[in-house]
Amino acid sequence: MTSTVDALRLRIGQLQEQLETEFEKARAAMRYRLENNRVIWEEEVRRRHRRMRDRLGPFLIKSPPRHVLTAPVIYSLIVPFALLDLFVSLYQAICFRAYSIPRVRRADYIRIDRHHLGYLNSVQKLNCVYCGYVNGLIAYVGEIAGRTEAYWCPIKHAARVKGRHRHYDGFMDYGDGETFAEGLKIARRRIQELEAGRRSTAAQADDHVDLG
Repeated sequence: MTSTVDALRLRIGQLQEQLETEFEKARAAMRYRLENNRVIWEEEVRRRHRRMRDRLGPFLIKSPPRHVLTAPVIYSLIVPFALLDLFVSLYQAICFRAYSIPRVRRADYIRIDRHHLGYLNSVQKLNCVYCGYVNGLIAYVGEIAGRTEAYWCPIKHAARVKGRHRHYDGFMDYGDGETFAEGLKIARRRIQELEAGRRSTAAQADDHVDLG
């Protein structure tokens, strides 16, 4: 069972690498490139995007009242989200060092880049910055929580769980008390060696493509 799960996880890693290759092709088709995480558009595309932009005044006038009235509620959440960001980052900075768990890189999850799109007006850009931060933060916190769970309680739930994190599939089966002690050691070692495993998976995926 374990060998089958490990093989499937390796295959998933390879497919993720192939997916990134396809994303790179899509970026080329949209005629932009990334240089040091900065978006560089072709000038012709930039001009076309500016022509597509909705003027701010007409945009606000035709916005549904429910959007305008609920906007303060949405943006009020920035306070708890910012506090969450602060406290979770402090938690992993302290505890992950103590547990020898590789820390989650914030920049891998929180991307603020949609404001470079010339066809968005200032309000739309602000909305996209907010959404990029909050959704990236949730993913960042989820990965920290997943690594924590993998270290302390790597046991599957009795019932099926939706939206599980990427480490969950490697957890021990519910009710398997006989292998718990040894399985906990294995799970901790796996999460502590996470970065080395990620690099190994990427290398194997490259080998797979080369052999293709």
